[in-house]
Amino acid sequence: MVATLVPVATRFGMASKLVDAFCKATTVFDMFWLLWWFYVGCWAMKVLADFGVVYAGVVQTCNTSSRVVESFELVLPRVAVLDPPFTSSSATMEAAAANGEDRVIAAAQQIVKSLGTSMNVKEDMILILSSFDNRLSAITDLLSGGGGGCGGGPRCAGRLESRLDAAEKVISRWGNSSSATARGFAFIPWEDSPDEAAEYLAAVDGVISLTEEEESADETEVLDRAEGVLQMAMDRLEDEFRHIMIQNTVPFDAARLLGSIRSMSLSFAAGGGEEIEDYESSVGEEDHEAYLEEGSAGGSLSEDLRGVEPVRPEAVPHLKSIAERMIRARYEKECCQVYSSVRRDVLDECLAILGIEKMSIEEVQRIQWNDLDEKMKKWIQAVKVVFQAMLLGEKQLCDQIFEVSPVIGEVCFTETAKGCVMQLLNFAEAVAIGQRSPEKLFRILDMYDALSNVMPDLQVRFPEEPREFLCSEAELILKRLGDAARGTLAEFENAVKREASRKLLQFGDIHPLTRYVMNYVKLLVDYSGTLNVLIGESETESGDVPEVNNDDDSRRAGSMSPLARHVLSTISYLESNLEEKSKLYEDSGLQYVFLMNNILYMVQKVKDSELGTTLGDDWVRNHRSQIRRHARSYLRSSWIKVLSYLRDEGIGVGGSSSNVSKVALKERFKNFNMAFEELYRNQITWKVPDHQLREELRISISEMVLPAYRSFMGRFGSHLEGARHAAKYIKYTPEDLENYLLDLFEGMSGPSNHPRRKLSS
Repeated sequence: MVATLVPVATRFGMASKLVDAFCKATTVFDMFWLLWWFYVGCWAMKVLADFGVVYAGVVQTCNTSSRVVESFELVLPRVAVLDPPFTSSSATMEAAAANGEDRVIAAAQQIVKSLGTSMNVKEDMILILSSFDNRLSAITDLLSGGGGGCGGGPRCAGRLESRLDAAEKVISRWGNSSSATARGFAFIPWEDSPDEAAEYLAAVDGVISLTEEEESADETEVLDRAEGVLQMAMDRLEDEFRHIMIQNTVPFDAARLLGSIRSMSLSFAAGGGEEIEDYESSVGEEDHEAYLEEGSAGGSLSEDLRGVEPVRPEAVPHLKSIAERMIRARYEKECCQVYSSVRRDVLDECLAILGIEKMSIEEVQRIQWNDLDEKMKKWIQAVKVVFQAMLLGEKQLCDQIFEVSPVIGEVCFTETAKGCVMQLLNFAEAVAIGQRSPEKLFRILDMYDALSNVMPDLQVRFPEEPREFLCSEAELILKRLGDAARGTLAEFENAVKREASRKLLQFGDIHPLTRYVMNYVKLLVDYSGTLNVLIGESETESGDVPEVNNDDDSRRAGSMSPLARHVLSTISYLESNLEEKSKLYEDSGLQYVFLMNNILYMVQKVKDSELGTTLGDDWVRNHRSQIRRHARSYLRSSWIKVLSYLRDEGIGVGGSSSNVSKVALKERFKNFNMAFEELYRNQITWKVPDHQLREELRISISEMVLPAYRSFMGRFGSHLEGARHAAKYIKYTPEDLENYLLDLFEGMSGPSNHPRRKLSS
């Protein structure tokens, strides 16, 4: 009879409400009132709906449902006479057999009476009501004090089997993919049909509670069968867990994350292992400025981008529900394996998008510098994204899904993230122990800074045991990167000191070594914080202090920072090297022009950057004085010979300007013209790239030559006026010479290529 009311209750939404209320009931008295109103309500609706249908349904149900009949047969012997309106007798039962409405009321009266007299009948009632909602299977634990047992015996085994039958019916519908496909779904529709998903989970809960029963001899077969059903349910939940994880994975937004980091694009050389002068081919002021604008490893993800969502938030409750049941059923290992497998694949894919490939140490060390430089830049960016965004998101996801067991959540996170972290650390180790060359230094420093900056993130993400291992590995690799940076810096200084190329710049221009070294040390200062720590540690351990050739610089070095001492030492090596290279020029004047150009370039680099603060104003003043000394030396070496032809000695007879030897005078003008023209032809090809220095040299030459020429012309020019071929000897006026001097140091190939003038013939 009870089963007759199920469709009615379900149709009017009463079954689910009854189940919810019944699960909350804590006393038999509460259950009595719930059942009373339920039966009265169902009876009233049936009467209003269709009396004929009620009669037929009651009769058919009473004749065909052995479980319900058995339950009532168990109840009937215990029925006692109740006070009105609950009076019951054999006559009443006979009337109920003849009248459907009376039979429903009589059955309700008997169940109510049983609730007050027998715990076993209460369990019978639960079995009956379980047909409304599988969630009622879990109430057994509550009513039995948590054990779920019913005291043992065949009758108890029968009730357990009934509960198992109800749960197995639901679970078997989703037992395999073919049966699920027949229903129109390959997987449980968690979002499209939440009621169906809830029914399945309730059935799983029922089976889990059965397997938790204390086993008795009569219940062994039922509980063994329950284990088989549980295995079927866990297999399905494992597939569901994997499917939900994969289908709801949020696509990796690399562009958004990388856009928040200042990218780097400077490459210092076309290839490794070359002579130091060849490095200059790829290092210029424009590259240096671009590097500074784009930034280095100091950048990090903004706070709003830290912690990405690996999985759609809507799917997390479903994953959490599955994980809770698999853990309760002691299938936590399988759950953890599925979770870690799926998320590891996702992290591997994200690393590939970031440009991080799985490579052995040997493979990394065989890569050409250009390719390695690109991989190092991508590694620097990937470290920030992985540690500051991806791992944070993974940790939050584990905490949400495995809230019921934080320990299992930590295991899942460790298994998921450990491989990703080790892949990044292995690449850094390969770089750190690889061949050292100056062009690698800044990338190594960027890697050192990037790894150092994310160490706090690494320390807080992982549980204690894996944290100790990973942090010790990271700290070891950080130390190796620091050693590589110090070693590379020492290699650079030695390369500057030993660089002995004899390749001359034809016009005395700035040497590529000067450009390379000054741009290099200018970048070093941008890493002063890191390098001062690294160099300071090394000097403390070894006691070695870099050498400085200049006495004045050596005195100042004692009060400088560790990096400043190394910069000063490197520039000192550069100056000594340039001195040696200047001697390769045969023309002494060109030697001084070469030194002026290179020292001025060094001064400008120092004055216009943080190098000025590092080396100090005294360094700048001393090197400007050097430029002035070289300028005076240039004037003496180049123009003294020309001016010697404008002296009075040897022209006048008896030392008097009135007694001039015209032959000697012609020879003087002729020699002056030849000497000036030779200097002009040579020095218009010499190059002084700095406009101010170029103008200062021209002015100095003019102040030296033009007054002497005017004076000589004034004293002796008249002696050749009217003479035959006078223009052949007095070829230039002072104004002509002044104009010609404006062509010096332009770096032209010769006077014939000058757009404005040619020498007189």
